[in-house]
Amino acid sequence: MRLDLSIPHLRAAYVAGTLTPTQLLTQLHATMLAEDAALQRNIWIRRLTLAEMLAYATALEGKDPADLPLYGIPFAIKDNIDLAGIPTTAACPDFAYTPEVSATVVQRLIDAGAIPVGKTNLDQFATGLVGVRSPYGACRNSIHPDYVSGGSSAGSSVSVALGLASFSLGTDTAGSGRVPAMLNNIVGLKPSCGRLPTTGVIPACRTLDVVSVFALSAGDAAAVLAAAQGEDAADSYSRNFGPCGHNFGAANTFRFGVPRAQDLEFHGNPDGPAQFASAVQHLIDLGGTPVSVDLTPFRAVATLLYEGPWVAERYQAIRAFIENSPASLHPVTRAITEKGIAISAPDTFAALYKLKDLERSTRTVWEAIDLLVTPTASTAYKIADVEADPIRLNSNLGHYTNFVNLLDLAAVAVPTGFMGASMDHMPWGVTLVAKAGQDLPLLDLAGRLHSRAVPVVGATTHAPHRLPSAAPDGQLFPSGLVQVAVCGAHLSGLPLNGQLTSRGARLLRSAKSAACYQFIALPGGPPKRPGMVRVAEGGGAIEMEIWEMPASQFGSFVAGIPAPLGIGAVLLEDGGAVQGFVCEHQAVVGAEDITHLGGWRAYLAKQG
Repeated sequence: MRLDLSIPHLRAAYVAGTLTPTQLLTQLHATMLAEDAALQRNIWIRRLTLAEMLAYATALEGKDPADLPLYGIPFAIKDNIDLAGIPTTAACPDFAYTPEVSATVVQRLIDAGAIPVGKTNLDQFATGLVGVRSPYGACRNSIHPDYVSGGSSAGSSVSVALGLASFSLGTDTAGSGRVPAMLNNIVGLKPSCGRLPTTGVIPACRTLDVVSVFALSAGDAAAVLAAAQGEDAADSYSRNFGPCGHNFGAANTFRFGVPRAQDLEFHGNPDGPAQFASAVQHLIDLGGTPVSVDLTPFRAVATLLYEGPWVAERYQAIRAFIENSPASLHPVTRAITEKGIAISAPDTFAALYKLKDLERSTRTVWEAIDLLVTPTASTAYKIADVEADPIRLNSNLGHYTNFVNLLDLAAVAVPTGFMGASMDHMPWGVTLVAKAGQDLPLLDLAGRLHSRAVPVVGATTHAPHRLPSAAPDGQLFPSGLVQVAVCGAHLSGLPLNGQLTSRGARLLRSAKSAACYQFIALPGGPPKRPGMVRVAEGGGAIEMEIWEMPASQFGSFVAGIPAPLGIGAVLLEDGGAVQGFVCEHQAVVGAEDITHLGGWRAYLAKQG
């Protein structure tokens, strides 16, 4: 039986004292040896020795597991990302070098307590979506070894799916952090561009590259993102993100874009249409409203990636090496990369102008939806088929992924089912896409979709890979939202409700105050307003609504509240408290006491 490597499970064991990192790594090392002996899947380029792993465990001795968010959590690293003292190859032996320091993202994870266990196989120089373009061998799928693992982050995805790491780092330029996630039945987070710094990462397209995260659950991916995110002075493309705002579907329904029927392509996969329809229905059942989206401009953007100047950027990334040692490259990698030589400066500007035009044409789509859902990949291919037709089949796998980074979007690939016998029961999944900065809302929805659609994760024959129930911890990411309780003319459908909705507020729930408020009808108007005055005795519980609005809008909202009303802490029937409308005590004099009615709507109904 494989170890349960979900982050909540390991953290609980460490805090309880029933497991130590040394014990875990010793067991994990034995599992790795057994996996290597059972079937050569070509997961690793350089697996760390037990002694090398234990050195990290020793560094954790004496530290409190509760103080480090990733204490003793094992992780794998795609071998185009530096780990100090271990060679980085990018799947090209002649290119290899040994870095003295780790990539920024790797060091941040180690500082958070995580333990690296090895460097993983990839499509050479991160060029491919299949995982077969490597002199270290084609990386075999964790579910069905005759199939491709997906790439370029091949070994990173398979290591997590097989229970050899709790999470892993990949990179994603055109889909390399998403396609392998689907094909191995795990979650793949492609963060907002720049959210995870790329210092110490061999570039493919530096302007588009993203460090990605493979994990067993959306909650685990969020924990990794929280530990590693943030601007890095050494990476000009890194950036900080402000508050993430509302979670999709946290209160009201959310709107999700669905490609039109004529935009859906499954490349001969007989199970694709039904699988995608099932995922859409799950989102509807979670409170979503589907909105038809014309995918044409998104597909036009995708075409630019391998027919425009970004191929020249791939050439530039390894220019000195490819010019001096062209024979060192995998034949397919070399053929793709050398096309960049022919792209001129005028061609580059023409493509940039076209991209800007296409980006503008997609803006109206985001006014109508909160997120977009697409298949992660259209189908799955066997290794033999890809080796016989490497360019076309690789391109098919990127049909729904290539536009995301060019448009500066965030995305999460989430498992939603398994295909039928004709596809050897390979995993299926969809990708949730939203504007940059919406990583946590995407992960939150992905977690709910995942737990609803698929009860197991990774290579399903390897128990105990049941889906962890942990949802993303919203406290790790500031929402930038404040809650406010309203009890009068700001209630839904009443005259002043627009002061909330115009500021981007959303209704969270109906509630009652604690039974310690006198409720009065204030003179004046229109509109008429009530007041809630806290009293020591004779009070009642008052019907309210709890709304949530951006903190940036809260000040202007409060500024418009006239005396004797104001904002203060309102006690709730459930024992909690929230900011809400309160009234100065002197306003009670001469006002009509309506406490017995229990709410403003009841008062309005009585007025006729």
